[in-house]
Amino acid sequence: MQRTTGWWTTGILCLAMAACGVLTASCDQGGTDEQPAGGKAAAGKKVVVGFSQIGAESAWRTANTESIKTEAAKRGIDLRFADAQQKQENQIKALRSFIAQGVDVIAFSPVVETGWEPVLREIKKANIPVVLSDRAVDVTDDSLYVTFIGSDFVEEGRRAANWLVKASGGKALIAELQGTPGSAPAIDRKKGFEEVIAAHPDMKIIKSQTGDFTRAKGKEVMESFLKSPEGKQITALFAHNDDMALGAIQAMEEAGVKPGKDMLIVSIDAVRGAFEAMVAGKLNCTVECNPLIGPQLFDAVEALMAGKSVAKRVVINESVYEQAQAAEVIKTRKY
Repeated sequence: MQRTTGWWTTGILCLAMAACGVLTASCDQGGTDEQPAGGKAAAGKKVVVGFSQIGAESAWRTANTESIKTEAAKRGIDLRFADAQQKQENQIKALRSFIAQGVDVIAFSPVVETGWEPVLREIKKANIPVVLSDRAVDVTDDSLYVTFIGSDFVEEGRRAANWLVKASGGKALIAELQGTPGSAPAIDRKKGFEEVIAAHPDMKIIKSQTGDFTRAKGKEVMESFLKSPEGKQITALFAHNDDMALGAIQAMEEAGVKPGKDMLIVSIDAVRGAFEAMVAGKLNCTVECNPLIGPQLFDAVEALMAGKSVAKRVVINESVYEQAQAAEVIKTRKY
């Protein structure tokens, strides 16, 4: 009896120890689910990325979204996608939602440059790395984001102006269709363009207004330009994106103006619609802004998850396309 009792007691102790071991293992496993920013994801656990997109205001943005979604699926990444419909308040709500969801990385294309510091500080407090895609932010502390992947918008503005200087012989009265007020591409493309034409006294911007990066608004604003007292003086159009240029072309045709002939037109993005317009002789030049940045975005995400460092600034390689190249280049365009 004594022996039986000793065996039973020993058995109970073993079971208790085993239970403690299970509980300890369970606690340890639970701890690995909460990875620090830039840490390695747990084995077998999908990387979760929250991405806030500006909207679907243009063909460029649609191609950008498709590149990001396709690349995430290809790599087996759990992408939590939010469309802000071009409103900063919607993006801020999405970013806070990503914090609540405990995503591994937050990426977003900011609709405007300013107003992000409070929410970015909340993200930093939650120890979640931030990747800026396509557009930058204006903050006092650049440690609030890990990297910015996107185009050099100032250089795009310079390239558009340099083309126009050459095509016009340095003499042009220019109408400008600006992008969304306060957005990085609108600010920087204007800056780069004006920087170049400042050296050419016979090149002046005589009409300038936002077209919000949309075709419909570009058409509407161009109609008002053409009806203004300066309308008949305009010899060139600089549009901050192709969609606004395509809308402006419609307005010109309806007003009896021959786009690409009566008025030189240079725009930015290099979407398929711009190449079609160049083939038709209605657009003279488009400066490339490559939207297919999904691979570079998720290269950065995977590097962060592996605990590796990433460059603070990643610039996309891009080109300038003229009307004479359009028929050949359009054959290989992916967007």
